[in-house]
Amino acid sequence: MLVRVGVLPDDALDAASAFHFDVLPRLRAMPDAAIVCVFPPSGHGHADWRRAAIQSLAREIAPRRINGIAGDDEAAIAAAEAYLTTADGVTGQYLPLDGEGAGKVIHSAS
Repeated sequence: MLVRVGVLPDDALDAASAFHFDVLPRLRAMPDAAIVCVFPPSGHGHADWRRAAIQSLAREIAPRRINGIAGDDEAAIAAAEAYLTTADGVTGQYLPLDGEGAGKVIHSAS
């Protein structure tokens, strides 16, 4: 089940507070299904609180599963959702998505 977090404040502490107040109760009440929580893209300062929230919630709602992803590329979101909803052993992960891929591989001469 895909759950979009929506717009959060730019400041990491304010964003964490808004998430815990507005979104967390909704996630706790979700039915027995694999949850993929979609966060909007953000700076590095948001990664720690997002990861901690998803990990803590995964422990709390087990055996239900929840994972978090971050991004705005709809194809990448759909691919991540397809994988995470069927990967029975994966829970408590926070994965920033990059719809552009890993980029060009550079080989060095030896």
